[in-house]
Amino acid sequence: MATGERRAWITALVTVVAYTVYLLMVTGRAGGGPLTEADYAPVLLWSIGGAIAATVVLDAVTAAVRPGEGTRTDVRDREIGRLGDQVGQSFLVVGGVAVLALAVAEADHFWIAQTIYLAFVLSALLSSATRIVSYRLGLGPW
Repeated sequence: MATGERRAWITALVTVVAYTVYLLMVTGRAGGGPLTEADYAPVLLWSIGGAIAATVVLDAVTAAVRPGEGTRTDVRDREIGRLGDQVGQSFLVVGGVAVLALAVAEADHFWIAQTIYLAFVLSALLSSATRIVSYRLGLGPW
């Protein structure tokens, strides 16, 4: 397995786990009351920081377990990485527009933060999925 594909799997896994834990903790902190009253900021920051740390650690561990496996990158790896970045960034643009709409509508900060976080999650998942599919099925002839 190429390094780029391994990293895409790690990113997808960590993203799903971190966001799921985040959602469970925030809904638990709401305690049956309105979600906008939940103390989400510390959980949000720990979730993002934990996801970054977990991704780095898992990448280092998997690289140490299988040294030399796919450490070199070629044109195909760079093209897959570029495509994954471009596809993933589309959700950041959509999320940015959604956040602007929420801000103009003077929505609660809670919903603005949730929209931004969801945009980053969807961006990471879409980027990872694009990379994995590209490694598995190959790039088109374009």
